[in-house]
Amino acid sequence: MTADQTFRELTDSYRRELLVHCYRMLGSYQDAEEALQETFLAAWRGLDGFEGRASARTWLYRIATNTCLNARRAASRRPAKEWNVPNVEPPEPTGFGEVVWLEPFPGPDDLYEQTESISLAFVTALQLLPPRQLAVLVLRDVLDFHADEVAEMLDTTVDSVNSLLKRARAGLKHVDREPAPAPMSSEEEEILAAFVRAYEASDLDALVELFTDDIFIAMPPMPFEYEGLDAAARFVASVLASGRRFDLVPTRANGQPAFGVYVRAPTGISHGGGLFVLGLSGDRICAITRFENTVLPAFGLPRSISRES
Repeated sequence: MTADQTFRELTDSYRRELLVHCYRMLGSYQDAEEALQETFLAAWRGLDGFEGRASARTWLYRIATNTCLNARRAASRRPAKEWNVPNVEPPEPTGFGEVVWLEPFPGPDDLYEQTESISLAFVTALQLLPPRQLAVLVLRDVLDFHADEVAEMLDTTVDSVNSLLKRARAGLKHVDREPAPAPMSSEEEEILAAFVRAYEASDLDALVELFTDDIFIAMPPMPFEYEGLDAAARFVASVLASGRRFDLVPTRANGQPAFGVYVRAPTGISHGGGLFVLGLSGDRICAITRFENTVLPAFGLPRSISRES
């Protein structure tokens, strides 16, 4: 067997889960893809030193984790952007987000991840932790590596790993909400259908009826945040007041329902305006995160669509 064949046999089955791991560590799909490439390059270069004393999976996670930690130390995170939505004058936000580099993750396939461990809320909360605390929390609580394995990955002691884990758990922001409906269930489909009807009709009252009292709206890389029903209603009203009409195309991001948002033009063509990712709680929408239209290709969504007459 050639070295290339040996490498592929060792690594190919872990590619997707390692990409998800890099995404959790970095919060950016683009940065995660770059970190994955660096991980596999480092693994290829170090193949001769891999003696099988640890599993291939543990070996690769060690490389990926340290690659991401190095990226966090060296990163020049993309800066916050000014408001850039045409013909919309936003109301005063209730806050300004810190994680403006956040990007959505296409899918993922349920075979790889549980929704909770890849949700936007969880990934955002991870980004607010110090990097080594983040790494330990993900390796221990999400991926179930043993403390001694994590200590070896990070070149530290088991006591240090346990201390970092304790601090990470204490620092992780938790919000108690009613669970979301099961993905692709009739309950989820009912909420999403109501959202599409209301948004495409610019029906503010119907939209607000779908929101929880503590709904949270964010729009990275713009730092504007709106929390609470009144603030969300004012923001959505400002968008709908522009007179623009929209078409929504369903997809999934971070294991959550999502929509490509297309702005209608008189020509019968709708142009990509961004991506909405929805957080659900019970039979209501508890979060909307809007991303720019540059993310659409990663979801297989076109830049524009033709509307049926």
